Amino acid sequence: MADLANRYSDNIPGKYFVDNQCIDCDLCRETAPNNFTRNEDGGYSFVYKQPTTPEEETSCKEAMEGCPVEAIGNDGEQAVPAATPASQPQSQ
Repeated sequence: MADLANRYSDNIPGKYFVDNQCIDCDLCRETAPNNFTRNEDGGYSFVYKQPTTPEEETSCKEAMEGCPVEAIGNDGEQAVPAATPASQPQSQ
């Protein structure tokens, strides 16, 4: 099972991640190419885009379930919004 403490820093924030157990087998990149890519220097995969559609969610889940070394995890966290509006004072 993937360990959040060992997740690669390349992973974009959000619920899916790849940890240091990755053996660079290419399964996740083939299964969910819109979400996983390869770190060429390190020789491992990471999540470069969290799923935003039901199809991408299904592909990421399939990649996680198919990973031969269980290097893909789902910590249940949703992606952090790019920007959040500042709180506005309430008018009286």
